[in-house]
Amino acid sequence: MAFVVAVLAAPAPAAAHPFGDPQTVAVALDQERPEVVRVRWKVGGLDDLTLLGVALGLLPQDRVMLDGAVFYHDADAAAIGPSDKFAAYLLRQITVASGGRSCAGAVEPPADLARTGVTIAYTCPGPVATASVAVRTLTDLNPAYQTLATGPDGERAVYRSDAASHDWALGDAPARGGTDLGRSAAVQVGGVLFAGAAGGALIWWLRRRRALP
Repeated sequence: MAFVVAVLAAPAPAAAHPFGDPQTVAVALDQERPEVVRVRWKVGGLDDLTLLGVALGLLPQDRVMLDGAVFYHDADAAAIGPSDKFAAYLLRQITVASGGRSCAGAVEPPADLARTGVTIAYTCPGPVATASVAVRTLTDLNPAYQTLATGPDGERAVYRSDAASHDWALGDAPARGGTDLGRSAAVQVGGVLFAGAAGGALIWWLRRRRALP
């Protein structure tokens, strides 16, 4: 009984939803400016966007219920997108370096944060061949959050709290095809699909058992 009470009383972890649709990033070199790396970030579940807005103080605390339920409103993205706090958060949690030197980021005003995400342009000291991109968005809310990433020539990666950085081949650098992280992305998606199928099978079994005399 004490264990049940402890679980129900757990605060922050219940308020995050890291096992829903994963957030994504797309990494690319600006076609007109070889010193600029562009990273487009998009939230996975809209409730995660609301949760982030609450954490940044941009949305009221009562949007997260005591049982951990988070309610997204269409106005949430409009309240979060133009905020300086949101821009500062992205620049803090997503960083780019090239040649061992940090690249200065600038967040572009999102046209539709909920549907298309937001793009950050990182200006590096010189033309970029490879870039080290670190992504830590939402892992400060719950370390279980992961990010599926794509880059040039089909390169893929999965960012996790224990693997927050990845080197991307850009410009004239030789492209790397499938990586261990790329295979991890497929494993994560497969795991989500398996969990959904298993849950559906369990519900069917319970309903069938109740129907038996």
